[in-house]
Amino acid sequence: MKKKKKTAITLDLYIKSMKKGNREAEQELLGPGFHSKDRAHRSSKIYTRKQKHKGKLLD
Repeated sequence: MKKKKKTAITLDLYIKSMKKGNREAEQELLGPGFHSKDRAHRSSKIYTRKQKHKGKLLD
């Protein structure tokens, strides 16, 4: 019988396991696939109720 070699938990293994755990937890909350955290900027074409967009509806 071969003995299993014990490996020490290094910083790299710790970081790798934490990232994997965080990914799995996020997928449980939000579902599979990509979910962005932030938006770089808001598009000016998106409809809002602001006054500057009211005139575009009548034209």
